[in-house]
Amino acid sequence: MNTEHAITWFVTGASRGFGNVWTRAALRRGDRVVATARDVAALKPLADEFGDAILPLTLDVTDREAAFAAVDRGAERFGGIDVVVNNAGYGLFGAVEEVTEAQARAQLETNLLGALWVTQAVLPGMRERGRGHILQVSSIGGVAAFPMLGLYNASKWGLEAFSESLAQEVAPYGIKVTIIEPGPYGTDWSGSSSVHAEPHPAYEHVREARRAAAAGREPIGPEVTAEAVLSVVDAERPPLRLFLGSYCLPIAERAYAGRLDTWREWRALSESADG
Repeated sequence: MNTEHAITWFVTGASRGFGNVWTRAALRRGDRVVATARDVAALKPLADEFGDAILPLTLDVTDREAAFAAVDRGAERFGGIDVVVNNAGYGLFGAVEEVTEAQARAQLETNLLGALWVTQAVLPGMRERGRGHILQVSSIGGVAAFPMLGLYNASKWGLEAFSESLAQEVAPYGIKVTIIEPGPYGTDWSGSSSVHAEPHPAYEHVREARRAAAAGREPIGPEVTAEAVLSVVDAERPPLRLFLGSYCLPIAERAYAGRLDTWREWRALSESADG
């Protein structure tokens, strides 16, 4: 391993999907990775292949104390954390009316608060060292909302909001923040790791329309995203937001155009509230 310019990553949800792809990409180019997953046994193939360059750890990101402990172990092992990838998360499918309290809380605890706890854990070390890069894995669903994904969208919109604030707070300390917004890739996000609310017949037509739209789209393997993520990590001035895939920008353009049209249409009423 070439350690002359090696950096240390801390990746949550490293056992599959984007987390696994980006962990492998970092290790293959000679970087070091603190790789975390709920089940550390799932990280054994990575440990077997890359040896001392990887520190596999068990981590449930909803446990704030455990997140701090994992970051401390990684920093102690490799001398500090340079790049954080808050990737751990899953999809919750169901209409807003269908989602249970437990499902809603679990979705926000993992996708939103899990990223918050890891972010809080790494910031003191990054501030002290005067550098660092935090990659928050959002989604096109963090920019535009889709039916049957209301609580998932909420978790990603929340992630985008606190990350935008974070970027302004930590820039004076040399810390960079990038919100990664992938389109639909062939990860396990909608597979075995996903949760589905009990369906109500009233929303079957919405579900059917969603299935029909997805049926005409061939998912792309997540492996193709590795070079883009390495490039943004290496960038001197990385963007605050980065779409992955050509699917996203047209959706964002329509969403923002629609919002601006509505705000302008109702501008007179809005301004009447000035008093």
